[in-house]
Amino acid sequence: MRLVLQRVSQAAVTVESEVVGQIERGFLVLVGVENSDAEQDARLAAEKIAGLRVFPDQDDRMNLSVLDVSGEALVVSQFTLVADITRGRRPSFDAAGDPTHARRLVDVLIAALEDLGVPVAQGRFGARMVVDLVNDGPVTILFDVRDGRII
Repeated sequence: MRLVLQRVSQAAVTVESEVVGQIERGFLVLVGVENSDAEQDARLAAEKIAGLRVFPDQDDRMNLSVLDVSGEALVVSQFTLVADITRGRRPSFDAAGDPTHARRLVDVLIAALEDLGVPVAQGRFGARMVVDLVNDGPVTILFDVRDGRII
């Protein structure tokens, strides 16, 4: 599972001119699922997201979590994150999780975030989405979760 976290002051997802998900302060979470990913990976990713201390405290130091600042998460499934570009000019998406598997793990991630106290909005799985965001900082963090470990 590959994730991109962007600390945002606001973010929204639009599908066919309809806003389907939006947040104010928090994280835009782009998620790429591979066939080898498991539910434990999604739950571990949620724990990392909820506890990651990258929001500024009163001294403007990155010392607070999304929970500490009463932030939100906007979760967007994005299979292109697992693209293989090592050969040729056209990316290969062979490693991307089949849609049923990917949707299930994205749902597990969302449920785990909500269980941890993070309000979650989401994109529309499988749709062509327009993502608007105001990256705060900017702060962008990339991480992978494999076999129950953050790598």
